[in-house]
This record gives sequence, C-alpha cells and structure tokens, in this order.
Amino acid sequence: MGQDRDRFSTATRLRLLGEQTAARVYRSQSRRQARRSRLTGRAAFLALVVCTMVVALAYPMRQYVSQRGEIAEQERLAEQAAARVERLRDEKARLQDDAYVRRLARQHLHYVLPGETAYTMNDPDAARSRRTDQGGTGSPWYSDVWDGVDRADRTRADRTRADRAGADRAGRQDP
Repeated sequence: MGQDRDRFSTATRLRLLGEQTAARVYRSQSRRQARRSRLTGRAAFLALVVCTMVVALAYPMRQYVSQRGEIAEQERLAEQAAARVERLRDEKARLQDDAYVRRLARQHLHYVLPGETAYTMNDPDAARSRRTDQGGTGSPWYSDVWDGVDRADRTRADRTRADRAGADRAGRQDP
C-alpha cells in the first residue's frame, strides 16, 4: 500500500509530469534542430540555384518576348502589303479596260466626247471648305501674295536696320 500511496502522491505526480514535459520539450527541440540543420544548407543552395537561373534566363526571355512582338508586327505589315499589292493588281487590271479609262477621264479630268456639251457648276461651300482643308487662310490669293510681299519687305528693312546698327557699333569701336 505504501507503493500505491507513493504513486498517487502530489510530489510523485509532479515529478512524473515534469519528466514527461521535459521529454516532450527535448523531443521537439531535437526535431527542430534536426530539421533546421538538415534543410538550411539545402535550402540555401536551392535558393542560390533558382536565383542564378532567374538571372541567367531573364535577359534571353525578355529578348524572346520582344522579338515575338516584332515578328507579329512584321507579319501584320506583310499582310497589309499583300492586301495593297492585291488592290493595285485589281486597279491595274481595271486600267486595261478602255471603258474604265474613259469613265475616269470624264469624271476626274472633265473630258467630253465630240458633240457633247460640258457644263461646270461652282459650289461656293465646296470651294471654301477645300481652301481651308488645304491649309489656306480663306482669303483671296492676291491678298495672300500681298501679305507675303509686306512680310518680306519688313524683314528686309529689319535686317538693314540691324546691319546699320552693327556697322555704327563697329565704327565707334575702331578709334
């Protein structure tokens, strides 16, 4: 009975509890140390290898991506050029037809066949819009010419005055 009593005593229980806790702590510390020591070197080497690979492949990958973009752009330009060539071939084939050439001459050059009477009507709105579309000022041509003469005359007078002023300064500095 002395042994049973010893088994259930507070001191015995505390001692057993302390031993169990110490064993758990020791096991967890040894596991942590084993894991830490086992993975640290490998992890560092793996990180070094991965970083080296990233650095080594970054520039070639960037070049690859940019060249793929340039290739796509050149393919797009080649498709546009092929479409333009096809349109020009069609136009060339149409220009082989005399009726099409006559129609273009009548439409754009205002040609008429013998015996026909041609009439040309001026549209004032179209004339104004055409003049401003081409960079004109909207004023008559003779007004633009006269303004140009005035500007040229003013700049010539300004240059002459500047030349005289320079000569006066040079003349004063000589003595």
